[in-house]
Amino acid sequence: MAGLERFVEAQLGVYQRARDEIRAGRKTSHWMWFIFPQLAILGRSDMAKRFGLADLDEASAYLGHPVLGPRLTEMMKLMLTHAGTPPEAILGTVDAMKLRSCATLFAAVPGADPVFAAVLDAFHDGQRCPVTLDALTRG
Repeated sequence: MAGLERFVEAQLGVYQRARDEIRAGRKTSHWMWFIFPQLAILGRSDMAKRFGLADLDEASAYLGHPVLGPRLTEMMKLMLTHAGTPPEAILGTVDAMKLRSCATLFAAVPGADPVFAAVLDAFHDGQRCPVTLDALTRG
């Protein structure tokens, strides 16, 4: 499935559960790739590559999507309700790194909601993912 519709399709029947898990403060199922996407070049698994975003333009399109953009913003805001809790305790170690990569990517989108920078501040001492930043710089 091409384009952003791959995310919409993947989130069918899963988004509510993901939202409930973040509300509860503990991710217990597998949805990170298509709820908190990161750049495709960061992915190693087939799922990470399938749901990886190509570049800043695709991230911008994701944020502008009428379903995906609001959902991502909502999930980031739900994460912020747990500020003060290590992200690893909520998501697990690997997915906490993916959250950092995702927030770094979307914080770089011109005009992005400040929630992405707020998540980086709350969970990663404001530190952006250096690999994501390098990839964005290289284009």
